[in-house]
Formats: sequence, structure tokens, C-alpha cells
Amino acid sequence: MKNISILVVLVLLFSSCDDLFEPALENNRGLEAMYDEPTYAQGILANAYILLPYSSTPNSDVATDDAVSNDNTNDYMEMATGSWTANTNPMSQWQARRNAIQYLNLFLANVDQVVWSKDEVINTMYNDRLKGEAFGLRVVQMYHLLLAHGGWTQDGRLLGVPVVTEPEDANSDFNLPRNTFQECVDQILADAEEAIDLLPVDYGDISDGQIPQKYQSLGVTNASDYNRVNGNHMKGRITRRIVEAVRAQVALLSASPAYSAGTNVSWEDAANHAATVLDRIGGVSGLAQNGGIWYVKDEVDNLASGATPDEIIWRGDVGQSITLEADNFPPSLFGLGRVNPTQNLVDAFPMVNGYPISDPASNYDPANPYADRDPRLSRYIVLNEGVQGPSNSVIVTGTYGTNNDAINRESGRSTRTGYYLRKLLRSDCNPNPQFNTEQKHYTARIRYTEIFLAYAEAANEAWGPTGTGGNAYSAYDVIKAIRERAGIVGVDSDDEYLEMVKGDQAMMRELIRNERRLELCFENHRFWDLRRWDVPSLNETARGMEIGQSGSTKSYTTINVEARDYEDYMYHGPIPYGEVQKWTNLEQNAGW
Repeated sequence: MKNISILVVLVLLFSSCDDLFEPALENNRGLEAMYDEPTYAQGILANAYILLPYSSTPNSDVATDDAVSNDNTNDYMEMATGSWTANTNPMSQWQARRNAIQYLNLFLANVDQVVWSKDEVINTMYNDRLKGEAFGLRVVQMYHLLLAHGGWTQDGRLLGVPVVTEPEDANSDFNLPRNTFQECVDQILADAEEAIDLLPVDYGDISDGQIPQKYQSLGVTNASDYNRVNGNHMKGRITRRIVEAVRAQVALLSASPAYSAGTNVSWEDAANHAATVLDRIGGVSGLAQNGGIWYVKDEVDNLASGATPDEIIWRGDVGQSITLEADNFPPSLFGLGRVNPTQNLVDAFPMVNGYPISDPASNYDPANPYADRDPRLSRYIVLNEGVQGPSNSVIVTGTYGTNNDAINRESGRSTRTGYYLRKLLRSDCNPNPQFNTEQKHYTARIRYTEIFLAYAEAANEAWGPTGTGGNAYSAYDVIKAIRERAGIVGVDSDDEYLEMVKGDQAMMRELIRNERRLELCFENHRFWDLRRWDVPSLNETARGMEIGQSGSTKSYTTINVEARDYEDYMYHGPIPYGEVQKWTNLEQNAGW
């Protein structure tokens, strides 16, 4: 009986295997199936959205002078201390970006054969939009691939990545050389032009009198037909406005010191591309006044479906979560305290009068270091005896603290620097297992403030602090507006420090870079900025603040927390070691 049972099982098993190894004919769907099945075609495009490179967690900041991690197994901490290789690069974008580009190439090679609608005009509108999305998404994916892996070779050539714009299959030649950095930029800019020509500035329902001219010429007279393709239900997908913003990012990267010798993109180009984005909101007058705190309760919870705040160019989906808070709240609030801002970053925040704390005119008091500081300091960082959490609990990071919030009190949970992260976190989340209260969050993929700062940086280099190059505003105008929004009041309500530096291009450069550091801290920009500026800050020892107390008197002692070790060659990320081993035509960046 036992043998009969085994025989029955084996028969069933191997009869099932027939379907595994030779699936039924109706399940073998080739690529041509997309031509008559628009949902199948859109599924191919959707993979490039799924593989977007944006992160809601500030991982890369712990590889910079802005933060450390209390997690001893953190890949980015290993990177910061020089323990990474071409095999263990946590910043690698190689596989995910190239996978996304393959999906996009497949889509673009076949999109014109897809029947989106039996109505010829509506079919054209669908085809335009979806093709534009594919070109735009390829811009995004290529930019992040270039950002992570572009670099100089041993013989002094600036290379990018292999430019692949056609679908690959088993018969393709995968042993491709890297294109030059400039050739990659040229391809990105060409794709951007295609996307900009095909995509709407934004998605949204319109009335009959607002139909774009190019569709009127095709015979579209009913706004409902346009709305069916480009209406409110499309919000969240890539648009002309978003592509213009990514183009500005590409231009800024290419014009920067680490790359400019190998490209023909000028600072003027970078400034003008940024201005294209900013002019759509009226230039400096369009700077959102809540720009630095888009993630708090009132900003997120009141978002209508599909809406985007004034500060945001592109955002991810809104969803309930508590991950950021569970990872970064102090231990007393049931968090892991993972990302610890450094004293290096704290020192970069000026006084409320606008002067750097190193300037005698700042009136900085080392015995009371957090008094009269730039309001952004306490908005972004939990300071000693600051409050956090749903009950506004006082967080004591000083050595006199009575729980594990105190500096270095418990390995792997307590702060190593004397500071905890506040930016990006919602204080009304509660990681306490008794409650586990989640709240709404979203990833801000691209903010207007970033593009304003890109313009300021490029305009200062191109035309000096107050030059405009024919635009309606200067680097000075942008920085003045950002600092006013931040709460820099200056002396007699006048930002004297800004007025002093506006006559000096080098001083303005340092101020713009510092404003970028503050405004974009913990948003995964600092690492890439330091690399493209080619400055030694990645090697700066991460410092913290040890605060003691005797009676009512506090003492403040700066401490070294983590030595950093970036060799010169590490300023350009490697091609993955395994890829170089597989493909003889794929050159590695110098030093790796």
C-alpha cells in the first residue's frame, strides 16, 4: 500500500512537471501581445516606475560629515571609514538602473505598434504621453547611473556608462565599452527634449477652451477626451516639469568641478536649465514658505488625493508608515536612534543674525551654543533637552541623562554624537509596541528648493553673485529669499552677512554651498555634492558634543566620534567588480 501511494505521488508530480517545463501554449505570451493589450504594454513601462532610484531614508548622509550611524553593521558607515570595495559599494546603481533602462528600451521599440484606442486621435494622445513618460524615465535612470558610476580612468579620460537605447536579447553584444561622460550627457539631454515635447507640464482636468494647440490641430474639441488621457487621475506620473528639473540636475553635475574638464556643459547652461523650472512658478516669488518642513502633520494629512504641495516638484505615494520614526526616535521613545547628526553639521548652522558661528560678529557663546541660532537647527535636529514624540518628551543627550537617550549610554541605540534626527520624522508617530501609531508619509523626490539652490550655485559661477545672465533674478536674490524663509533676521532685520558676501564670488560660493547643506540635509544630497565639488570634507572626522552638568552649570566638550577615510580615487564610484571581470571592454575607474 505504501509503494502504491508513492507511485501515485510520483505520477502526479511528473505530470505536473510537464506544465512547468512546457507551459500550455496559451500561457506563452510574446512581446507582440502588447500590441493589442494596452494594459500589458503599460505593465512593461510600470517596471521603470517600480525601479525609481529615490529613497525616503537618509542612508547616504552617514557616509558624509553630516551624520554617523549607531549601527555597527551599516554599509554606509563602512564606506565612510574606507572599508568598501568595487564589490561592496552601497551606492551602486548599476543593476537596478540598467534593468529599468532595458524595460524602457523594450517599451520605446514597440510603443508605436500598440493600439491604445480605436479612436485615432485618442490613440495619438495616449501614444504621445506614454512615449514621453518612457523618454522621461530614461532620463531619470540614466542620470542616477551616471551620478554613481561616471569617473576618470587611469589615463585621464572621463567616462560614463555604456549608452544602450535599443532592447537587448540573448543575441546582443553585452561586451560594450563605456561611452564618454559627455556622450552620456548628450543622450540624456536628447531624451529630455523628446519627453518635454511629448508630455504635458502637469496632469489635470481642463475645460474645452484649454485644449493644447497641437491636439486642437488633430481635431480634439472635447476636453473630456483630453482629460481621459492626461487628467487628474494621471497625477504622480512623470511630467514635462519633472523632466525639466532632472535636466537641471544633470547640467549642474556636468558643470561641477569634478566633471567640468570632461564635458562641454557650462555654468550658464546649468543656470538657464534651472531657471526654466523656476520661471514656471514665477521665479523667486514662487519660493514656498513652508519649504523646509513639507513632511509635518498639517502638510501631509491635508493633501488632497493626487495633490502636490507648493514645495514639491515630484513626490512618491502617500502611505501610512512608522519606519523612519522607529529607526530614528531616541530609545526612550522606542526608537533605534540610528542616524546621529554630527557636530560638524550643527556648527554649519549660523546664528539667527546670519553670521557663521566662527565670525566674531555672530555673538556665538560656546557656553550656550544653541542660543540664538538659525531656527532650522532645532527644526532638523533634536538638541539636548529638546522635545520629541507624541507627548513632547524631553530628550536629554547629556552625560547626566537618566536613560538611554544619553550619549553613548547603550551601544547600538544611544546617540554617538549627542544629537538625534528630527527632519523627515513625524512627532505624532508612536513606535511604542502598545500603540505602534503610524502616520502618513511620502518621499519628496525633487523639491523646488533644490532647484533654487542649483540656480544660485550655477548663476554665481556664471555671472557672479548679483548677475542674472538675462534671467529675472540672481544668486543673491535666491539666497536672500531662502534665508528669510528660514528665519534669518539679521541685525535690524537686515542680513548683514549676506550683504557683505554678495560682492565676493568666492565667499558667495561658500555661502551657497552651506545653504544647500542645511536646506537639503538628510535628503541624500550631501554625499553627491561633496563628490561633484571635489572637496576634502568626506575625509573630515565626524565630531559630537558631550554635555556634562554640575549643579545648574552645563559644560560642552567637542569629541571625535568617527575618523573618515576616503582615498582620492573614492570620489568617483566604481563599476561593479563582477561586471569588469565579465566584460573585457568595460573599463574601471582609476584606483579601483
